[in-house]
Amino acid sequence: MTMEPTITTDALGSRVIHSACIVDGDGTVTENGWVRFEEGRVAARGTGDDWTPADEVVDARSIAGPDAVLTPGFIDIHGHGGAGVAYDDGAEAIRRGRAMHRSHGTTRAVISLVTATIDQLAEQVATIADLAETDRDILGSHLEGPFLDPGHQGAHEPSLLQHPQPADVSRLLDAGRGTVRQVTIAPELQGGLDAVRLVVASGAAAAVGHTDADATIARQAFEAGASILTHAFNAMNGIHHRAPGPVIAAAADHRVVLEGIADNFHLSPPIIKLLFDIAPGRVALITDAMAAAGSADGHYDLGAVKVTVKDGMARADDTGSIAGSTLTQDVALRRAVEAGVPIGEAVRALTTTPARAVGYGESLGLLQPGCVADAVLLDAGHRVHGVWVGAAPTR
Repeated sequence: MTMEPTITTDALGSRVIHSACIVDGDGTVTENGWVRFEEGRVAARGTGDDWTPADEVVDARSIAGPDAVLTPGFIDIHGHGGAGVAYDDGAEAIRRGRAMHRSHGTTRAVISLVTATIDQLAEQVATIADLAETDRDILGSHLEGPFLDPGHQGAHEPSLLQHPQPADVSRLLDAGRGTVRQVTIAPELQGGLDAVRLVVASGAAAAVGHTDADATIARQAFEAGASILTHAFNAMNGIHHRAPGPVIAAAADHRVVLEGIADNFHLSPPIIKLLFDIAPGRVALITDAMAAAGSADGHYDLGAVKVTVKDGMARADDTGSIAGSTLTQDVALRRAVEAGVPIGEAVRALTTTPARAVGYGESLGLLQPGCVADAVLLDAGHRVHGVWVGAAPTR
């Protein structure tokens, strides 16, 4: 019988979780480890049974079996919804979707928005800014559009795509009141490189994605400050031996984090492994999840685009393009490990790498003293049995 995971969001008091194999966000593995949380932060850790009593003591083996695994909380920097709702639909939809993803180990998330009008996006970004003040698991927003290439629009409504005008970019950044964490831009568009610079100057990460850029233009974007490749391989030119494209340009630049959707639809298992091989320590496993994640097959809206989900795969009704995913991050972990990625590197891609990509590398993604006490307890098959959410993180 499958047990529902224990989910604890109370950051107060002290807690010890012991008798687990700790796989930390730096890729290290510690057998028979323990970690102590106090007031929502990691206070100490060690091995064996030399821990001291706490308000709550959790025996990992009794919950998740003899091969229990404890990791930092997962961080999703690119997801659009879940539990039947889209994040574009307001605060309560965001909370509902987040509750589902939290049960699958995602303790913190950046809320992604699909292409809409500038007015609509400004309103949505402001709503997320409000939520980021009250809901400590929400890190801010990601604008995946409207500054995208119409030839690589994916599941974005092409009639709403536009070149980035400085006034529009600034308006969206201002609406977020400092909580816009990522903006995806096709840098080859008129004004694209200037938009990258404007986004970076605001303190957000500029991402290259939904683009017709070749390797040269991608490199120019990275030199301008772009530091993320949006869902590598998808909605961009692929790798050719005479036209290497943006994936190779990103892999060659040690400043750039490459997002990957490890659902075996967007990327086949050998490509999942290849991504880790060409960009070690710089892969962020994202969900790109839409409303059907954690829900049933059927018909859904992704912004202005009608989507049908069949056998867990989402496709736009009009174009047949893959339209987000139904992925959760615990499944992404399993798919990566099945593809041959070492467990430590897969956990790094769910924790420290995405945290660093959006400016939270000092407080999230590690089970080390001083870090936020976010943790996920998994069994030997990497299925979630416990989730703990600590204090609010700092940038």
